[in-house]
Amino acid sequence: MKKIIFICMIALSLFACKSADPNALSTKLDKSSQVAIKGNWILTSVSFPGSEYIKVTSFDIADSKCFVGSNWKFISNNNKGSVSLNAADCTGYESAIVWSINKQGLFVLKVLDEGLKSKKVKTGYLLTVANQTENSFQLIDQITVGGQAKSVTYQFQRN
Repeated sequence: MKKIIFICMIALSLFACKSADPNALSTKLDKSSQVAIKGNWILTSVSFPGSEYIKVTSFDIADSKCFVGSNWKFISNNNKGSVSLNAADCTGYESAIVWSINKQGLFVLKVLDEGLKSKKVKTGYLLTVANQTENSFQLIDQITVGGQAKSVTYQFQRN
């Protein structure tokens, strides 16, 4: 059975989606990058060209603006964690996650519905890890909207 990972974003009335074949991904983990991300983080900004015109639904959960100020916990020894959204004017949200960083520099993320184990979740998200320091890092998603490539950058700061 071939698994496909889908990443979708909504832009006005245009749909932009990409898929990746996880069989083509490196399964070797970048342990040093993972250990560096271990801990509690706050997502401080989400930026992308055209943000005043394009609505982005991040991780099929909520509008990207609702992720600003969200709390993320990354546990590196078992690749588990959590995400919690608490922005004003947004619906609160909390979920367990499973994550890893592979040798290709890709951040692999699965958001787990309550009661589901990660092996039962067939979809996830691939983002590029960038500008990683002791106290900050970025996750960058490359999408196509209206035939144009766009980067969505999620900026994290250590909490």
